[in-house]
Amino acid sequence: MENHDDIRIVIIEDDDIIREGYAMLIGQSAGFRVVNSYISFDEAIKTIVADKPDVILLDIELPGTNGIAAIPKLKKQLPGVQILILTVYESEKTIFEALANGAAGYLTKNTSASKIVDSIREVRDGGGPMSINIARMVIKSFQKNQDSPLSKRETQILELIVDGKHRTQIANELFIDLETVRSHIKNIYLKLGVRSRADAIKTAKQNRLI
Repeated sequence: MENHDDIRIVIIEDDDIIREGYAMLIGQSAGFRVVNSYISFDEAIKTIVADKPDVILLDIELPGTNGIAAIPKLKKQLPGVQILILTVYESEKTIFEALANGAAGYLTKNTSASKIVDSIREVRDGGGPMSINIARMVIKSFQKNQDSPLSKRETQILELIVDGKHRTQIANELFIDLETVRSHIKNIYLKLGVRSRADAIKTAKQNRLI
């Protein structure tokens, strides 16, 4: 029997087993009601306004429009809805794009069932739940020195140097040529006033540039 105080949830997830698993898990929890589920944003957008969800559980890797691009479109149609990302993706870029686009929380798919249920309640109440590893990544990013003399690309290269990557590996990973990497490293050394890889790493860590 429907309770009007139940939190209304829509799930957008293309994996049938995962989607049905979430629906069963959440539907069995008191105070929650899964009103609909969809395999993609493109399917959901046709009827989701009529579902009147309080919270949307949204995957990122979806057929058609991906989850990141879907967030502002969903918020436009449902201004009061809270969107909780539930995904396998843990890259800093993806996390910040999701949050910047309007996601209220960000969980990875290895999150426990009880944490997912608690997080749905938390976002409905105005919170911003995150998996522990995601929260650590966000905090680390904010702890970086915002007045760094290095460009975004230089910082990226310096982080790869800290990871022990050599110039050729950096070039391959960033899809840039070796000469460009050399030029960036030269600029990094100049800006930091150092002459070696070890000194660059030491100075960057001392000044919280990475």
